[in-house]
Amino acid sequence: MTPSDRRILLVVHARRDDTVHAAERILTAVRAAGATPVVSAEDRPELAERLSLEGVETLGVDVDIADVELAIVLGGDGTILRAAETVRGGRAPILGINMGHVGFLAEIERDDMDDAVRRVIARDYTVEERLALAVRVLDADDSVIFETWALNEATVEKASRERMLEVVMEVDGRPLSSFGCDGVVVASPTGSTAYNFSAGGPVIWPTVEAIAVVPLSAHALFARPLVVSPDATVAVEVLERTSGSGILWCDGRRSHELPPGARVVVRRSSRPVRLARLHPAAFTDRLVRKFRLPVTGWRGATGGAA
Repeated sequence: MTPSDRRILLVVHARRDDTVHAAERILTAVRAAGATPVVSAEDRPELAERLSLEGVETLGVDVDIADVELAIVLGGDGTILRAAETVRGGRAPILGINMGHVGFLAEIERDDMDDAVRRVIARDYTVEERLALAVRVLDADDSVIFETWALNEATVEKASRERMLEVVMEVDGRPLSSFGCDGVVVASPTGSTAYNFSAGGPVIWPTVEAIAVVPLSAHALFARPLVVSPDATVAVEVLERTSGSGILWCDGRRSHELPPGARVVVRRSSRPVRLARLHPAAFTDRLVRKFRLPVTGWRGATGGAA
């Protein structure tokens, strides 16, 4: 493959000046390396107002996602989730450059951007595969009415602020408990530091393949966060006695209304999300850095366990 045959997708939160300036630097570096930069049809109009897109192809118009080698993402976790949706039809890994605040999914901070582009061009990175969730909604007649996926979480929530959802939870085809609640979060290990974290669920190391299930404000004695097998099937049914309707949200981006009797089935997706990594680091260090956890007094590693 010649350099000109290589296509690098750039996904940008283009409403911030610093992000647009960073995008310009990356587009210039990709062109200078002889590769072809690509932007999505969604991002192109806003970028075109701020900088030159000469020689930049448009995804879905000039190039198919299957021909994209890698996606560089400028933004916070929301932009990275959008990028994961954009590349879902191909195999391009995502390299996140944090331009936001926490930026838990990002690989590097903006100060390391130039080195990151150099290493992308040199293919000097590893690819980490993250468990994703396949999500299906069935109606009261068990007909599939909606299908989607999630990297972080699938959440069944009440649609009306003043009403409570009545649900029954099921794991691997067996009923577990029914209760009234504000909702239920079903999260991947990647999503364990997102909505699941805010709801009091467990933080799951990315190397641990598992699915977390966290009831939200449940009126029940047994409504604790659960960690189940990555091969488990979790279902949440909105009971017919629910006075209102619910809504399914996946990664805060894709939604579907849930009338009484609807059933949401979540299981491991056969297609993981691929993240490009430049600096393999302990997840513990990432937690400490992102959440600014106090570690004063740590004496350091003492060698192997007895």
